[in-house]
Amino acid sequence: MKYYIIDAFTDRAFSGNPAAVCLLQEPLTDEVMASIAREMNLSETAFVLWEGDAWRLRWFTPSVEVPLCGHGTLATARALREAGIVKGDEVYFRSLSGDLAARYQGDWIVLDFPSLPPTPAPVPLEVLDALRLDTTPHWTGVNAHRYWLLDLGSATAVRALTPDRAATMALDIPGIIVTGAGDAPYDFTSRFFAPADGIFEDPVTGSAHAALTPYWSSVLGRTDFVAYQASSRGGILKVRLAGDRVLIAGKTVVVATGDLRIP
Repeated sequence: MKYYIIDAFTDRAFSGNPAAVCLLQEPLTDEVMASIAREMNLSETAFVLWEGDAWRLRWFTPSVEVPLCGHGTLATARALREAGIVKGDEVYFRSLSGDLAARYQGDWIVLDFPSLPPTPAPVPLEVLDALRLDTTPHWTGVNAHRYWLLDLGSATAVRALTPDRAATMALDIPGIIVTGAGDAPYDFTSRFFAPADGIFEDPVTGSAHAALTPYWSSVLGRTDFVAYQASSRGGILKVRLAGDRVLIAGKTVVVATGDLRIP
């Protein structure tokens, strides 16, 4: 089975968010896919299989299957183009989050994701404690995927955050997004933690921007943004709110490819 390892949301190798992409020729059991994801030991391993009229796409962390993954989708679109399987300008996927699309625009790939806006809600105290926040966030809310969003006000505050790793990983929460207004040339900055999925800090997270984009649109009164995710690897995304959809664009770099032997 052919596989690729691709850095997503970057134009430089060994930055952005790495994902493994497995190009399936026949279905695999959930147990085998979970085992492969543990073997790859990246934040996401994507599995894609042609099902007659569309590509079935699934994503696994080393711990669980997830309903939506941006960098895994971006990497899959690049892998299908790299393998010469998809030659047109668009590719369509079926997923646990419904139908998704990716469009090739030069060096960029644009994902068409559902908008997942957060609604105002008081953040649980254990989240504040785990993040070691000693100031009150400007705004807090949660979306339909149980991603909590905390606006800390500035990129400086986002970068300065030093969460308690053990306390964070003990939280049964799929996603914690911390964000703040960006430093030029970026409109906003974020970081993302996914303890329930077995990930402490994710390098660059497309699905988080399905929440961040409608939030910042409501704050800034605009629909187009350049965003930066301030992990140690870092990543750049161009995002646009388009009604009930969010368009998420990023670049990709292929860093490895090979053949996976399935017992």
